[in-house]
Amino acid sequence: MYIVHLYISYDHNYVGHHGEPAGDHPIVEVDAVECVAGRGLRGDRYFDREKDFKGQITFFSDEVYRSLRERFDTDLEPSAFRRNVITRGVDLNTLIGQEFEVQGTLFYGTEECRPCYWMDQAVAPGAEDAMRGNGGLRARILTDGVLKAD
Repeated sequence: MYIVHLYISYDHNYVGHHGEPAGDHPIVEVDAVECVAGRGLRGDRYFDREKDFKGQITFFSDEVYRSLRERFDTDLEPSAFRRNVITRGVDLNTLIGQEFEVQGTLFYGTEECRPCYWMDQAVAPGAEDAMRGNGGLRARILTDGVLKAD
């Protein structure tokens, strides 16, 4: 797995905003992220969210990002999807229900990071439907480590 981009955000733009406008908390690109087993990414909005939270870290495919960018004829950045790790060269759906290692850190793929209706606002109308089955991967962090963009 090749890491193209890494992101964290200190607060939520969509969670807890149902029926209201999205928040305006930036998602920040970083050179490295600290993965803390069972807790999440230090400094991210989901850090210490709840015990065994299934989305301690999220992954999204650069290939899917590029396909959506072309389909919707937009110059949006990969940060628009608000996932933590943008990857290249792996089918993330094959990691659901599997332990996997990235740069010496172990993860467990819990489920697809299913797109929600906010994607139609963040990306383009129709993005939620276009992303079904390719929304990325939610995972638990099993060992401490640091991920760096390749």
